[in-house]
Amino acid sequence: MDRGSERDTAPGRDTGDTAAGRIPLAVVVVDRDGLVSHWSSGARRLFGVGREEAVGRSAADLLPVSGALADDLHGEPMPDAYEAYDALGPDLESSLGGRTSYATAGRARLVPYEQPADGERLDVLWWAYPLVGPGSFRLLVLAADATRLREERGYDDETAERISPGFARHTELPAFDELERRLPEILPNMGPGLSGRIVSQVLELGYPVLEFSQYDRVPVTPYWGVPRRARVEAVAPRERAAAALVPAGAELDLEYAAVRERLEFLNEVSSGIGTSLDLGETIREVTSAAVPRFADFAGTHLRAAVLAGEGFPDGPPDASTVMFRVWVEHNDEPGRWDDTVPVGEAFAFPEHTPFYKCMVTGEPVVVPRVTEELSERIAGEFEKRDLRPLIGGRSLLIVPLKARNVVLGFMVLMRRPDRPAFDDMDRTTGAELAARAGLVLDNARMYTYQENVADTLQDSMLPQVNPRMAGCDIATRYLPGTRLGRIGGDWFDTIKLPGSRTALVVGDVMGHGLNSAAMMGQLRTAVQTMATMETPPAQLLRNLDDLARRLGENYLATCLYAVYDPIRGELTLANAGHIPPVLVRAEDGSSELLDLPTGAPIGVGGVPFEAVRIRVAAGDRLVLCTDGLVEVRGSDIGEGLAALCESAAHPAASMDDACDTIIRALNTRGGRKDDVALLMARLNGIPDDHVAEWRLDAEPLAVPRARRLVRERLLTWCLPHAVETAELLVSEVVTNAVRHAQGDRIGLRVVRTDALLFEVTDDEPALPAMLNAGPLDESGRGLRVVSRLAREWGASTSGHRKTVWFEQTLTGTR
Repeated sequence: MDRGSERDTAPGRDTGDTAAGRIPLAVVVVDRDGLVSHWSSGARRLFGVGREEAVGRSAADLLPVSGALADDLHGEPMPDAYEAYDALGPDLESSLGGRTSYATAGRARLVPYEQPADGERLDVLWWAYPLVGPGSFRLLVLAADATRLREERGYDDETAERISPGFARHTELPAFDELERRLPEILPNMGPGLSGRIVSQVLELGYPVLEFSQYDRVPVTPYWGVPRRARVEAVAPRERAAAALVPAGAELDLEYAAVRERLEFLNEVSSGIGTSLDLGETIREVTSAAVPRFADFAGTHLRAAVLAGEGFPDGPPDASTVMFRVWVEHNDEPGRWDDTVPVGEAFAFPEHTPFYKCMVTGEPVVVPRVTEELSERIAGEFEKRDLRPLIGGRSLLIVPLKARNVVLGFMVLMRRPDRPAFDDMDRTTGAELAARAGLVLDNARMYTYQENVADTLQDSMLPQVNPRMAGCDIATRYLPGTRLGRIGGDWFDTIKLPGSRTALVVGDVMGHGLNSAAMMGQLRTAVQTMATMETPPAQLLRNLDDLARRLGENYLATCLYAVYDPIRGELTLANAGHIPPVLVRAEDGSSELLDLPTGAPIGVGGVPFEAVRIRVAAGDRLVLCTDGLVEVRGSDIGEGLAALCESAAHPAASMDDACDTIIRALNTRGGRKDDVALLMARLNGIPDDHVAEWRLDAEPLAVPRARRLVRERLLTWCLPHAVETAELLVSEVVTNAVRHAQGDRIGLRVVRTDALLFEVTDDEPALPAMLNAGPLDESGRGLRVVSRLAREWGASTSGHRKTVWFEQTLTGTR
């Protein structure tokens, strides 16, 4: 190389064809023991030796350029292994022998590996970078095929003879900033700090260039350093920089093609995992992503809190932490691993195992080959199972699954003995795979946790409906929404009312999420309170409308409120913007949508509500639901209501079967995202001979008369075991009515259903209250006796009258 060219170089001249700088490079790394630690696919193509054969072998045996190095290693010269070519370039033997600490470059004719010394030589251009530091790597060698450059670029012999390798200083190289910026994208496992230092120091040693004459130079771009799109328009004069150090301690795959393959693998993994927020599906995707491209076996283990969808695990794992094997993927013959490492197994890993080390440190653990001793130790942890035939001789890599610096679990990866063992680059790739897997697993865990919280909240707000009410049977269904954050504001309720009546309620708060659920809870509580106070249906909805407007401007809901009187065989309904109910007639099995005044949604204000009374017969069924069941995006709601009528009329063996028939008919249409509340009531009525009613004078003689009437009626109903308790309780309640009534008459009614219901009505609107009677008090104990012996009791007012009621079980007193 003519040093005079430093003075005469004209940067930017292109007579040498800048595209020539895109020639492929062979990349070789030699460690301090003279062994090859990295051998790129470019080296395989140039020198004819595969990576599996080259890595770990002596460089003296593989590199035809290493004659001086061979002398050092073997103690005797290897003639013809290296031949200087036209005195171009410095003495590369010095670099290869470890006798220089600066970058060198040269051109040589080399003897291919395992070829006769007098055979065809390779015309090679090459650059040598010393790697100085505490690590095991000593030399980085880049090589290019000068013959290919000559043949593919069309250089004549005269021009080809002038080609020589050289260096350009990075301080004068426009591509330096681009190189520093893009290297982390090409090697994503490197942090920006490390990649920046490597770029800076490599370029300080000199950027590879080809000199075609003392005037013309073009850059040679290593595929591992600069993206293919980057171009260098000018090259500075060659100067040699010494004593610059490349950080040691990490083995880098320096060839772009190899790195690109790993990057493509990680990109494919990223696009293939986390396709849903279902924790089980995510676990399967994460485990399957590694097999067979990266490993032959993959097993995922997670902590119990993660698997259960609970909150974030408390504290770091230790020897007592139980891990669950949640999925296994392999490409061995089917069933080979099933009995030995079954999915679902839970156990804690002992401290002396590599699994425990990965779990506690949160760092990947590489075992290049599982020795017989290690396989014995691992197999000893599994009772009655011999793992040795499965793991012996395999390469083992254990990577932690972490999120927010907390270990959620780990993944066990293994390769069969006939595959290359896991190395440091595989360790880095596996760590990146695990990092991405940990992220999607944590997303699925958080979603599962939030879903569980939402379900718990929703379940706590839905009532525990008694399937048997006075004169009617009840069945309900609730389906959560299918969208994210599926908690909604749909609810249903059944409320016991005086007079053996039952209130049936279905409502739907507009919107989704916790705010809607909270409003639903407030409205439901308000409806229960007003219903037990015997507020008429239309007035109840007016009061509910006022409450919603006081709670906030954005509080809107629909509600359908119905009161069933089984003695009169009558329904009283009021509607606030809700879809109409379906009534199925027992007589002919026909079904119809009840024509009710629609009203406005709760929270609109200023719109009156009307109540409608409808006669019903024993055996009729009333179906109430929210619009999520009948309304599907893109379809007319009328189609859904028609389907509801048709499915409700379908004969069913039970109320539960009838509900399931409706759900199957309407929930399979697709497109449903809203939650669904469904309430069905079979209106059985109460036969006339199961009701006894009397009018008594409001005088003391009414008390013994009430006892006598009740005793006679219970004996008529063949309930002698209930007489004694019933007489006592009726005496107490009638006595209170006689004492406090303002009118002349007292009403007494007894209703027989699955229990005995007693009602005493008088003209005093003030509700009774239990008193703390002292030892010498002559009164104040009656309601305490009722509270003690009755199954339930209560009092309500309607207008200027009040009713005190209690229930008595038919199987004995409480």
